[in-house]
Amino acid sequence: MTRAPTDTAPKLLGKRQILILCAWLCVTGLVILWIGRATNIDLMLADAIYDSATGTFPWRHAWLTETFSHVILKGLLTLGAAWFILAAILDLWRPRPRRKALDRLRLRVVSLSAVLVPLVISMLKKASIAHCPWDLARYGGDEPYLRLFDALPLGVPAGHCLPAGHASSALWLVALCVYWLPSRPGAARRVVLLALLLGGLVGWMQQLRGAHFLTHTLWSTWIACAVVLAIVAGLQWWPRRREAAAHDYLAETLEDAS
Repeated sequence: MTRAPTDTAPKLLGKRQILILCAWLCVTGLVILWIGRATNIDLMLADAIYDSATGTFPWRHAWLTETFSHVILKGLLTLGAAWFILAAILDLWRPRPRRKALDRLRLRVVSLSAVLVPLVISMLKKASIAHCPWDLARYGGDEPYLRLFDALPLGVPAGHCLPAGHASSALWLVALCVYWLPSRPGAARRVVLLALLLGGLVGWMQQLRGAHFLTHTLWSTWIACAVVLAIVAGLQWWPRRREAAAHDYLAETLEDAS
């Protein structure tokens, strides 16, 4: 009995491409871990932003960082995410017959990313012990500075500040690269870079407010890329698995009948 070819389902990334991206995630994850564990870049940047004379982060209540970035821009990005989610739900409920399988796969990747990127980051944030800069004794608060994997001192509450949650409102846009895959990988890379730039900018405005450290934003960026890649790989793998299972069942049925 032979297995049916499984290339009929739409595909955005090949196996080799997925493996290369996984390798990049491993390397960048180790780099971010090294930055957080072995350097003081987080503190150096926060120190540069913090005004010790007034004991405040001057940008904390600025219109650009507090109102525009945290309210207006986040609201617009949330509306964009809701549009893709609603479109995917409608397509599941009443599929458009003229929509190609590849376009349907793209829509599902983006809509799932719009849901799962913020959700995963939010869940990890709730489970973390790290504190935000403005809560630290170093910057006028009460809590100690903790690096990733440090133990929480007795009597100190968890900070729930790592990774950066606000940046995730923009980082799901990484998934938009699928609209240029598989035929235009160069354009897809540029879309990814633009999405990461926007997510990094949103994260940086939170750093200006004293809400996050650099590594908080870097981890959110890494997690978003990992989630999107997992969604692409998973949605590609599932129909191929069903095709192979259906072929095996048909072959076994024919063998039994003969």
